[in-house]
Amino acid sequence: MTNLKNPISLTANNLLDGEAVWLGKNGHWVKSVSAAKAFHTQEERQLAEHAAARADEENLVVEPYEIEVRLEDGAPVPLKFRERIRAQGPTIRLDLGKQ
Repeated sequence: MTNLKNPISLTANNLLDGEAVWLGKNGHWVKSVSAAKAFHTQEERQLAEHAAARADEENLVVEPYEIEVRLEDGAPVPLKFRERIRAQGPTIRLDLGKQ
């Protein structure tokens, strides 16, 4: 098993409503990054990428890609600012989005 430098999660957009989604622990796409599964090894990464490609082919999600995360209390938190914004929603009005 080859460990990754940082754990990763997979994210995409839901094809029906455009919402940001993450590949969850149960293999389904979830709307909260805290419910996403973190992958720690190259082997897990390959399985996750296969599941994401299949969901893309089945038109469940669009353009899945991996993001680096860190774990806080067992839940993934995106490392990059852009991905934290996708997870939290708009930054201009706090009454909109997922905040």
